[in-house]
Amino acid sequence: MAEFVAMATIHGIEATSDELRALALTGYGHFTSMHVEEGGVRGFDLHLERLVSNAKAVFDADLDRELLVADIRAAIAGTTGNYTLRVTMFDPAINLGNVGTVTAKPVPLITTRASHVGALPPMQVKTVAFQRDTPEVKHVGLFSPLHHRVAAKRAGFGDVLFNDPTSTNISEGNTWNIGFIAADGTVVWPDAAVLPGVTMALLRGANDRYVAQAIPFAEIGRMQAAFATNASIGVRPISAIDGHHFNPDHPAVASLQRAYATIPAQRI
Repeated sequence: MAEFVAMATIHGIEATSDELRALALTGYGHFTSMHVEEGGVRGFDLHLERLVSNAKAVFDADLDRELLVADIRAAIAGTTGNYTLRVTMFDPAINLGNVGTVTAKPVPLITTRASHVGALPPMQVKTVAFQRDTPEVKHVGLFSPLHHRVAAKRAGFGDVLFNDPTSTNISEGNTWNIGFIAADGTVVWPDAAVLPGVTMALLRGANDRYVAQAIPFAEIGRMQAAFATNASIGVRPISAIDGHHFNPDHPAVASLQRAYATIPAQRI
């Protein structure tokens, strides 16, 4: 069995420069990223469902789920270890001139990158009034969120947290969902227009002591703890949001980390 090596394949064949150029120049597509652990993924079926539903929303296309799984299996065959796998759906034949006028035939670009090893330290984040385009879709349009991340890091923060420009309610992180721990230990998820994260869904399934409600920015100081979630980081404590400080060692956050660690990975 070979250790992780970076790859970029389409239907088991190394992606060509022309195919990658189409994605780079047009930038129309969607994706999902998952953390692979020895050939298994937590919430693999949820990642597949995201790809299928997003393909319908973005391309009005019906993905062949079995073919998609076969492509992923072929891409990781013979590998071992832990790494991040991303499946990006795009159509190499679509360009700025014909988008919307041709029947889309999206294909999966399967890429891998090394994953962080070990627990990540608590994160300090900066808020910005911003709403992602089509937040319910995990699309490839990342310029604005990443631009805000750059600005936050230049200001000395670890990342950026978005709040609705109109209501000021907290929504989501740059590439992650956020949750809070209320005074009574309840997990509070923002009831806002956000990407429905796979990790968030798994945590909701593992812990039914949660609520989804609007979280005005002015009220986050009432929360006891905060944390970020996505497939790459799992559950990561947040120690500060702007000038509001939280307990990164809160037992409820530690409990969520343990619960997530015990969720079995699904074999691909």
